[in-house]
Amino acid sequence: MTRKILLIEDDLQIQKFIVDYLADYHFECIAFSMPTDALNALNKEDFQLVILDLMLPGMDGFDLFKKIKSIKDLPIIISSARGDIGNKIHGFELGAEDYLAKPYEPRELVLRIEHILKRTLSKKVKIAEFEIDKENRTVSIDDFPIDFTKIEFEIFCFLTQNINKISSREQILNATSLDENTKNRTIDMHISNIRYKIGDDSKNPKYIKSVWGVGYKFVG
Repeated sequence: MTRKILLIEDDLQIQKFIVDYLADYHFECIAFSMPTDALNALNKEDFQLVILDLMLPGMDGFDLFKKIKSIKDLPIIISSARGDIGNKIHGFELGAEDYLAKPYEPRELVLRIEHILKRTLSKKVKIAEFEIDKENRTVSIDDFPIDFTKIEFEIFCFLTQNINKISSREQILNATSLDENTKNRTIDMHISNIRYKIGDDSKNPKYIKSVWGVGYKFVG
């Protein structure tokens, strides 16, 4: 399978270096400096991952991040000179898979890409007692299928991908196809439905724990 990467970087020297470097590791990296061109390509081609600079002409990188996620739920690595903790926190809250502050060693970028793709492209994943089939969008426990809706499946996958980590409601929202104006209580309702379907006691849950004032955590 072709490992196709979308790079959005307006420094042409850095852009060419990353494209050439990733080619040495058998990645097909297609690069754009203009956000609008990148979005057009995203609608036409199949990418497995996005490397996104934040300081771009015509559009802030975080706004572009949201647009990308609204088109396709692809893993995004933020690659930026804006390496302060505030930007990093905001990036992860939006749902970034990783955040590399420039300058960094290109080999580190390759390792992080490979780690992310190994996890996200695996068709079937076993987490705790659940088998998740991403290709067919199914979840089963002891070979019995769980009847999740599309949104419930997306939320469940996001929580299990971040096992034992606290996920805020904003992170859950940005990782799914829910409308960005969705209220917290709607997310809570979906979590309640997921718990019911997997047999998780809402008062003393085994798998999906509530983190007061923040969000949820899947425990495995």
